[in-house]
Amino acid sequence: METKEILKKVRKIEIKTRRLSNHLFSGEYHSSFKGRGMTFSEVRQYSYGDDIRSIDWNVTARYNEPYIKVFEEERELTMMLMVDVSHSEYFGTTNQFKKEIITEIAATLAFSATQNNDKVGLLLFSDNIELYIPPKKGRSHVLRIIRELVEFHPKSTKTNLVEALKFLSNVAKKKVILFILSDFMDENYEQTLKIVGNKHDVTGIRIFDKRETEIPNLGMVPMFDAETHETLLVNTASNKVRLAYKVYYLKQKNYFETAFKHSGAGFINAETTENYVKKLLLYFKQKGAK
Repeated sequence: METKEILKKVRKIEIKTRRLSNHLFSGEYHSSFKGRGMTFSEVRQYSYGDDIRSIDWNVTARYNEPYIKVFEEERELTMMLMVDVSHSEYFGTTNQFKKEIITEIAATLAFSATQNNDKVGLLLFSDNIELYIPPKKGRSHVLRIIRELVEFHPKSTKTNLVEALKFLSNVAKKKVILFILSDFMDENYEQTLKIVGNKHDVTGIRIFDKRETEIPNLGMVPMFDAETHETLLVNTASNKVRLAYKVYYLKQKNYFETAFKHSGAGFINAETTENYVKKLLLYFKQKGAK
């Protein structure tokens, strides 16, 4: 893809996702995620009903009347976008690949964070760490993130979520809001996810295509695995084959949901033709109400 074409695509994504974050998500995002803690703001005179545990005894003694310490929530947060760039994301049977939906969602979240003056970082992973961009503030930084999401070409085709989670644990010393965007065609990551979830605010966003949920009866069909680069001839007319695939798909989906529940993390399932805006809004509202 030429530079001019990339910039045009980045600009198009910015216009769409920034509008969504400005008008829809900024308030919901703000109320959904808590700050790192309470910081001292000021002292003021004690009023009836104030918590006596907040009395500042030094100031009280100095002025010979009660004063209390006032604290406010420390709002500045750090968002990390952990994005799967393995080749299974280059699948789509309708208007868009999974990769394109993931890019739009990531951009929308990033602009929502900048609306709240929060930092945003990016971690691209396959079965290796493909790219890490440390968290920073500002529009130009978000545009760089979008550009990487649009044009990045991974060295590996496979997926290993555990390695990505371990890397995140090493680089994120303070609590972050972590969004993991993937089709989660992986397994055995629950234990590592629990460790990360104990420290960070984690949400998994699973993007899938409706054609991945089951195999239609099309007779003998050559099928290409984007991650292993293997082509197999599959008899889709076989009820046994179609049932085995459906069981496999549901096992992956159920593992994703169970792993995130057990880890105290949130999760969203979003099909490529669904309105991801409604999915995110509902999730933020439910999270903010807790």
